[in-house]
Amino acid sequence: MTAVDSPPGGQNSPADPEERRVGKILPRPVQASGPPPGRAARGRARLVLLPVLTLVALALALLTMAAPALAEGEGVRGTLNNGGERVAGARITVEKDGEVVGQAESDENGQFAIPLPEPGDYVVKLDLDSLPEGVTVRTEGGEEREVTVRPGAVQPALFILGEGDRDTTGTAERALQLFVRGVQFGLVIAMGAIGLSLIFGTTGLTNFAHGEFLTGGAIAAYVFNVTWGINLIPATIMAVIVGGAFGMLVDKGLWGPLRRRGTGLIAALVVSIGLSLVLRYVYLYFFGGSSRSYAQYATQQPISIGPIEIPPRDLVIMGLSVVVLTAVGLALVRTRLGKATRAVADNPSLAASSGIDVERVINAVWIIGTALAVLGGVLLALSQQVSYLLGFQILLLLFAGVTLGGLGTAFGALVGSLVIGIFTQLSTLVIPAELQNVGALVVLILILVVRPQGILGRAERVG
Repeated sequence: MTAVDSPPGGQNSPADPEERRVGKILPRPVQASGPPPGRAARGRARLVLLPVLTLVALALALLTMAAPALAEGEGVRGTLNNGGERVAGARITVEKDGEVVGQAESDENGQFAIPLPEPGDYVVKLDLDSLPEGVTVRTEGGEEREVTVRPGAVQPALFILGEGDRDTTGTAERALQLFVRGVQFGLVIAMGAIGLSLIFGTTGLTNFAHGEFLTGGAIAAYVFNVTWGINLIPATIMAVIVGGAFGMLVDKGLWGPLRRRGTGLIAALVVSIGLSLVLRYVYLYFFGGSSRSYAQYATQQPISIGPIEIPPRDLVIMGLSVVVLTAVGLALVRTRLGKATRAVADNPSLAASSGIDVERVINAVWIIGTALAVLGGVLLALSQQVSYLLGFQILLLLFAGVTLGGLGTAFGALVGSLVIGIFTQLSTLVIPAELQNVGALVVLILILVVRPQGILGRAERVG
């Protein structure tokens, strides 16, 4: 840190309050030649707004490209898979009120897609006589599936092919199945919750727009995957890069100027709510209110691991989440940026006095946090569907995971998210699935009554 020289007369020259707020002590500007302060400020504002407007234009272009792909209307689709081998030439019919409204045959990749005339409840039937010799459904009555198709949605229909029957009605077996789903859901929540926790820890901002970052990532991957025809894996990488750039520019163009002006946390919270509403309705306007699936991995036949049946994509989601979250944890502990981030989260003024560039650390946190949210959105949409409400629907669970683990602690966000995810799924053993989020919030309240600082949070003395 460079010391500030005292002016003539021996009087100390304190740093500007504005400079102290951003965690730096800089030399006071010298009144010398150059453009007037107002003109220089306007020039800096233009430099900041230019990349933000460019990114907004790019986002609108991506959403506009998504619009034609969403004009297909309602339908059902799926993939017939028998032990890893795709089943071609099988006939599938769709009925409503006993009348056939659509039919198709699976192609050489085992895939089928049937357009439907309108939203509603349908019965999808697989013609067992059209299956190859030796191939049948694994359970009795498994050749029929009841699906509810929402407006503009293409609903997956899954037929499990193989040999023999399987009884999965036992409570213990169902609990184990739900536990695995809860771990998967908790890991996906943690992808968004860790970024939310890091942003709160370094800036004090409660970002209500974080859920929309998940939605934006899922939509961006959909555009790359479905509209541009890129495989989902590189499409996800592209979406994460776009998300990181968006996080950087949002911090540079919005939150950075607000911090330098000394905007209070309540006012910043209101701004984040406004940003959330703007992003959500931009998604609705360009993307539409329909739910869509990715071109790959949307429907897969589950594989059996002991008493558990799980699609291969869910195993990949869990494995990738563990790898990414482990990498983030190691980076926070062992890298210079991670140590600087923890220092800023602990005490920004002390970190700045130690020579840490607080603003640069905060900008890096926004990049990483938004990129993690984008990846979490893609993984969540892969196990569900892409929708403009995707992130908004789990926003409370993100806050619950962060609060339960301990505000401002990344590791606490991971632990809290796992607890929320597991309890959300296991609660369906005793309560309807529609109320599962309520059960998770009840657990949050009970734990905070016993331990107000959260599972890994530190108790602080007040007063």
